[in-house]
Formats: sequence, C-alpha cells, structure tokens
Amino acid sequence: MTGDQDTRYAEAAAQWGAALQRIARAHEADPERRRDLLQDMHVTLWKSFATFDGRCSVRTWVYRVTNNVAASHAVREQRDRKRLVALDTIDDIPEASDAAGAVEAEATLARLYALIHQLKSPDREVITLYLEGLSAEAIGEVTGLSAGAIATRISRMKALLGRLFHEVTP
Repeated sequence: MTGDQDTRYAEAAAQWGAALQRIARAHEADPERRRDLLQDMHVTLWKSFATFDGRCSVRTWVYRVTNNVAASHAVREQRDRKRLVALDTIDDIPEASDAAGAVEAEATLARLYALIHQLKSPDREVITLYLEGLSAEAIGEVTGLSAGAIATRISRMKALLGRLFHEVTP
C-alpha cells in the first residue's frame, strides 16, 4: 500500500499544494507556526492515503483532511495563547504592474487575511474553502454541513467581511 500511498500523496501535493498553503495562511498568521502547520497538513495527508477508500473524490479527501488539521491547529493555538495573532507577513503576493500597485495589493491581501483569521473556526474554514473555488456542495462534503447551510454561511460571511473590509480603521 505504501507505493499507492506515496503516489496518491505526490499527485495530491502537486495538484493542491498551493491551496494547502493558502489554507495554512488563513489559519495561522505567524510564519514559523504556519510552516509547522503546513508540514503537519502534508504529513497527515500522506498518512491518510493509507486508508483512502475512494468513497469521495481525492479533492474532497485532500480538503477534508487538511481542513481538519488546520481546525485542530487553530483550536490548540487559541487554547495555548487565548488571543488572536496579528498577521505579520503574506507570502505569494500577486505580481503588480508597478511598485504602488504591489504595495496596495499586499495591503489589501493582508487586511483580508487578518479579517478571515478573526473568524471563528467553522466560518473561517467555510470561507477559506469558498475562496479556493469549492462549491457549496463540495464544502458540505468537507465540513459535514448541508449545502444550504454552507450557502447561508457564505452569504452572511461575504456581507460581514465586505462591511468590515470597508470600515475605516483609526
């Protein structure tokens, strides 16, 4: 089984590696802890392929496993620190045509991730998967919630994040 496990993991890591990085970024602001979280996600994903039985798509499996690792990490961190962490850095900022555009894009992305990071665990997971392009049905498969509940949460969170994003900060 190790050969299949290794192959499945390698294919999944190649296809969804960037998504795993974004999920880790949404759940952990500190760069060192984020690297640890990402490593935990990869190790757990590799281990999980030993029991993968194909009852769901590989994509759903990858998101379910890594989402569970990220949620567990967030609970541990919150329990350990009892406070929210400010977002220090953002990796992989999209290229901008000029320096001012790059700074603006970085600030916008940092603000969005800071707002997402402040959401409670179930909402943070749902909005992160939504931003990864998953449908309400696919997010429901990952989280165990109904597609209707997911759609409602997404709508509410988009309104909340939009409102918070446009508030003027002192």
